[in-house]
Amino acid sequence: MNLNPDALLVLPWLRVQNANCISSPLTWGFPAMSAILGFVHALERKIKPQYTDLSFIGVGVICHRFEPQVSSLDWGKTVFRLTRNPLDKNGESPSFAEEGRALITMSLLIQVKSENYSNKLTTSQIEEMAEEILKAAHGSRLAGGSILTSAAKKSKARLSDWDVTGDMLKAELRRLLPGFLLTSREDLLHERTIELQRVNPDKTSLDALLDLSSLNYEPVGTDSDAEIVEWHVRKKRGWIVPIPIGYRTISKCYEAGEVHNARDTEIPFSFVESIYSLGQWISPHRLTDTGKIFWKHEVDVKKGLYSCICS
Repeated sequence: MNLNPDALLVLPWLRVQNANCISSPLTWGFPAMSAILGFVHALERKIKPQYTDLSFIGVGVICHRFEPQVSSLDWGKTVFRLTRNPLDKNGESPSFAEEGRALITMSLLIQVKSENYSNKLTTSQIEEMAEEILKAAHGSRLAGGSILTSAAKKSKARLSDWDVTGDMLKAELRRLLPGFLLTSREDLLHERTIELQRVNPDKTSLDALLDLSSLNYEPVGTDSDAEIVEWHVRKKRGWIVPIPIGYRTISKCYEAGEVHNARDTEIPFSFVESIYSLGQWISPHRLTDTGKIFWKHEVDVKKGLYSCICS
């Protein structure tokens, strides 16, 4: 099957209210890519009855604004603003799961595959298709948040012919400034893992991830005989962040309905845990390689890996 896209769909300046910003058991901040890809997959299924041959094969994401709903306490600690639930019959506060919410403005660039589009639809049909997809998006949830409608001209969806040279893509990225695009930096994680293992063979990729994600102070420009040591924060190669990129199974695959209280009792079930990697937020005008923009699903059933890759 040829997966080369026929068009690029841009859903610009989407304002998402109360999006989930607890992206994994270890990280918080911008929603996980699995949530973004899940939204796009649900959007594709939602419009299938109207556009039966339409497929979304890759997603790029640009964040313009991120406002977590947090409060700073007197001693410098930051906490989420949580809901106040009604008291129970004993007059006590009921237990609840902590939720982190954020107001996010983002743009999505979606690679579109469509035989009808490749047969050259008219300009009015293309504009109508883009508007219908945007309308369906406004009625959907993104990372648990609601997408607020906007009448602004810059918030109109755009559908353009795919350009293999990348010129059209670069032009669209410039139109979405200011903002930062999320790309994968798995290469940095691999490099740092090798560096740590040269010193200690027992070090793992998790050690490298924690090392690259932490604030590290190191002595700079001093010798062993110096009485005064100057400490500086280790510089990083860009805005590097730890990100969850999917799940791996930690149990066998159970038959449908075999596990009690599962969310869906009609499909097979496996227990999973999150898998992590490194990402980088980069301004689109600084991109030198347009190949590391679009995120896609990758499934390896034998290894039990369900991940998001950037290619």
